[in-house]
Amino acid sequence: MRQVKLFKGVEMDLTALEEQVNQWVKKSGVEVQQVTGNIAPQANSNPGQERMSGSDVLIIVEYTK
Repeated sequence: MRQVKLFKGVEMDLTALEEQVNQWVKKSGVEVQQVTGNIAPQANSNPGQERMSGSDVLIIVEYTK
């Protein structure tokens, strides 16, 4: 039976998110079927400032045991 595992992080720390996903795959011993992701840009809520907040990143790992 296929299942999913969700991972959430921020754009500024993609390396840590990647390591988290890879460690989980190794530790769990699952067979990964597919990996998809999404990045959601976050606009700054303070008018007049050009700086953008870090984007949210979602990684979806589809796997079988």
